[in-house]
Amino acid sequence: MEEDDILAEEVYMEDSKVSYIEDTEEEAYTDPSVGNIVGYVQQRFEKAETSRNAEEQRWIRAYRNYRGLYGPDVQFTSAEKSRVFVKVTKTKVLAAYGQIVEVLFGANKFPISIDPTVLPDGVSEAVHLETEDSLKEMTDQQAPASTEVPNLEPGETLVDFRERLAGLKSKLAPVREDLKEGEAESPTQITFHPAMIAAKKMEKKIHDQLEESNARKELRTAAFECALFGTGIMKGPFAVDKEYPNWTEDGEYDPLIKTMPRCSSVSIWNFYPDPDAANMDDAEYIVERHKMSRTQIRALKKRPFFRNNAIDTAIAMGESYTKEWWEQAMEDDDQESRSERFEVLEFWGYLDTDLLEDQNVDVPDEMKDLDQVSVNIWICNGQVLRLVLNPFTPSYIPYYAVPYEVNPYSFFGVGIAENMDDTQTLMNGFMRMAVDNAALSGNLIIEVDETNLVPGQDLSVYPGKVFRRQGGAPGQALFGTKFPNVSNENMQLFDKARVLADESTGFPSFAHGQTGVSGVGRTASGISMLMSAANGSIRNVVKNVDDYLLSPLGKAFFNFNMQFDFDQEIKGDLEVKSQGTESLMANEVRSQRLMQFLQITQNPALAPFSKMDYIIREIAKSMDLDPDKVVNSMADAKLQAELLKDFQAQNPPPQPEQGAQPPQGGPQGQGAPGVQDTSGAGGGNIGTGTAPQPGEQGFSGNTGEQGAA
Repeated sequence: MEEDDILAEEVYMEDSKVSYIEDTEEEAYTDPSVGNIVGYVQQRFEKAETSRNAEEQRWIRAYRNYRGLYGPDVQFTSAEKSRVFVKVTKTKVLAAYGQIVEVLFGANKFPISIDPTVLPDGVSEAVHLETEDSLKEMTDQQAPASTEVPNLEPGETLVDFRERLAGLKSKLAPVREDLKEGEAESPTQITFHPAMIAAKKMEKKIHDQLEESNARKELRTAAFECALFGTGIMKGPFAVDKEYPNWTEDGEYDPLIKTMPRCSSVSIWNFYPDPDAANMDDAEYIVERHKMSRTQIRALKKRPFFRNNAIDTAIAMGESYTKEWWEQAMEDDDQESRSERFEVLEFWGYLDTDLLEDQNVDVPDEMKDLDQVSVNIWICNGQVLRLVLNPFTPSYIPYYAVPYEVNPYSFFGVGIAENMDDTQTLMNGFMRMAVDNAALSGNLIIEVDETNLVPGQDLSVYPGKVFRRQGGAPGQALFGTKFPNVSNENMQLFDKARVLADESTGFPSFAHGQTGVSGVGRTASGISMLMSAANGSIRNVVKNVDDYLLSPLGKAFFNFNMQFDFDQEIKGDLEVKSQGTESLMANEVRSQRLMQFLQITQNPALAPFSKMDYIIREIAKSMDLDPDKVVNSMADAKLQAELLKDFQAQNPPPQPEQGAQPPQGGPQGQGAPGVQDTSGAGGGNIGTGTAPQPGEQGFSGNTGEQGAA
């Protein structure tokens, strides 16, 4: 986690409702109950750390393959000179990462939408309003049997109708009394959808919160670790105070402070989940390991519910951060394991109610009968820096782990690097052999008969070297032997291993820019087919992003606003939907299908059943255009149609002058001699036209004379 993430001032909009352990003047370590809490958290952390060791081994191999580094497990023989590492893993990881980012941000907005439920509670799905002119005409008038308002009974006036709906008005108290529940039933009525309006306002608010909290950067970080290590971690939302620069008229700096929810990414290396859980839904606890400087841990005093005396005590005890083995393995140079930093553990999970009562934590009455309650605890150097009851209602652990490829027997997923680990090893081996062979075959191997040379000479060979030969010695003293070149065979094996890497990862080489595709892949339609097949391999990954990241993160922001935001216009019986899978389809393919459907709707029999507004907006989306900017609303579309109709009436198309020769091939009037009728209405005469006859200039046909001869 970056420094600005750690130093962000976390606040809650309703601090009075948060139960927490208060700060005391006593030294924290003197309280035995505090020691019990610290021991409880430390025990959970050590258990998760031990069970994660096998995963850390896989992550280190993935990291080295991405960086192009050989580990200590790779042993080279004395005959091997080349140490080349072909970083195909890096290419595949970046290709997968780019695909995930394209799904997340390809439409220039977060793929999270808010829609009303099928039968929303608390707010009307639809209400309608009669226009003012229609109300004046129908008020105090007896409705005829053929009235356009079917809800009116025979002999009933609109006034009677309103009285009959007196009970319904109580359900629509927040809206105007002229509004009636249900869809509009006549052309003179206007329909509103309160549930949809609330959903769109909530959706806009969540998108604004994500943009202002720099969620794009955090999501990209999680997406990268998801592709490389197999799991990406997100955290939040938490309410933080964001500072906006502002200067007064006198030139004094007076920043504007705005409280807003924020989410952040968590490195997989600092994430320790419950070892008995297969996913976040099953996790009883989560421990996040922080590496803080003295300045950062002192800044915790500015955040709510942190104990200042406990922080001072922890700082006085000195730095406590010790590098893990994997931290030293990832460093390019050897450094000491001891670091001038503090190790701070953040715990989210369940704690015994008795331990809370020992710390005089105000446990709500509805929780006193429970053996355990959900809490958030921060510890450092044996001190409890913070202890609060889980502030979220309903309580949940605010972490989200998205696997690249689900491993049903582990919490952590499988990434690109692990899938192609063996093929990366093969490619490195074949390439090293090819390089070593090329070095041998490109130079002569010198054989020396020392009996023919003067003793004591330097036997090294270089251009201009002079060897002294013994006088009268028979035979040749130096022999050059050329080593056979078999590097082509090694490169063929390398190419085969690369194909296996394509198959094991589901990312063909042409998808990330490799040339040399032959056959159907060299055509535009062939490339489109190949790209569609490549998209199919990542469909499961995108589904995981929807189910494990976008959907729970969107629900978390939704619940946050429902709990802490007092704007009633955004609240209702709504549901969160993730749209990552929808954005996976290539825009070209989607646009083509929409255009085909649009052509089908031109049939007058099918046109009334088509939602043209939705179709046009989806076509704009498939072309990476903002539908709100390029598509008119229904009212604007109606106005534009009227203006176009008036313009065409005032500016009719020009008609051909009387007696003028019509364009060649077009209709020339009906009934005229020698004129072809092309209108299909009949009445024309079929003539020979003006084609040149045999013997005339311009005739190029066959007269048949050759055949007669």
